Amino acid sequence: MTRNRKIIVFLVFVFALFIAREIVYNISYPMLYKDYVMKYSREYNIDPYFLMAVIKTESKFDKDATSHKGAIGLMQLTGSTAEWIAESMSVEGFNRTDLYNPELNIKMGSWYIDNIRKEFGSTELILAAYNAGRGNVNKWISNSLISEDGEDIDNIPYSETVKYIKKVKLNEKIYRILYRIN
Repeated sequence: MTRNRKIIVFLVFVFALFIAREIVYNISYPMLYKDYVMKYSREYNIDPYFLMAVIKTESKFDKDATSHKGAIGLMQLTGSTAEWIAESMSVEGFNRTDLYNPELNIKMGSWYIDNIRKEFGSTELILAAYNAGRGNVNKWISNSLISEDGEDIDNIPYSETVKYIKKVKLNEKIYRILYRIN
């Protein structure tokens, strides 16, 4: 191979790496709404990487996301849960469509995660309650399907919830590798 050809191959390789990096950073693992994530992760003492991972897993950062179960916005809050959160937070004049507002959605979702954490403590149980509901997690604990420390999540009877917990934890690890959040 000639010297010029080696240089061209090398430059194409470097360009391909740059494009791959951009795809990973900006498309696969974006850092959107960072100001809101930082603000509410501080306010509610939540790891910002964890919060980013929840948003990524719930909505892929689509502020207009609506699930088939009626969950709305970035953190995919259901109407009834959001109404309870709004009342608990004293949000005046709350309407379910307010959940499409990124800042309010992240604020309410962060408050909710903090509220769940006060009841369950462990990351695994917080995520299980966020996905499947507190009542289910309490039932699983009382029926000895899972322990109070959340170490045995594979025993959760909802495979969707087990997958959800694992996915959020993986996304959190990836965010930690890709970004430096101050």
